[in-house]
Amino acid sequence: VQLQASGGGLVQAGGSLRLSCAASGRTFSSYSMGWFRQAPGKEREFVGAVSSIGGIRYYADSVKGRFTISRDNDKNMVYLQMSSLKPEDTAVYYCAALQDYYPPRAQGGYDYWGQGTQVTVSS
Repeated sequence: VQLQASGGGLVQAGGSLRLSCAASGRTFSSYSMGWFRQAPGKEREFVGAVSSIGGIRYYADSVKGRFTISRDNDKNMVYLQMSSLKPEDTAVYYCAALQDYYPPRAQGGYDYWGQGTQVTVSS
């Protein structure tokens, strides 16, 4: 599967942004999906994940209550809705895929990665 993330940009603190991840292939519904981010000078970290058919979603504590993951298997899309954005959310955001029902938290558990999209939150 090939992934392409989009939707990043510059937003003021407190604002919202929705990232999209488009996947190729006809078996998208068999892939669990994750979102990760990497801030300058920091390691890439887990943001959230959703199971292959969307029944399970979980998030990093740092974004819980502010970010929401959804997916549309008919359109081969997964989304990351980000609200109440903070400057510390500034990072390159990546989507990742694993052909399995349950989405892992560890980035090493994913087999496919998108190219990343930059999110910058100004104070």
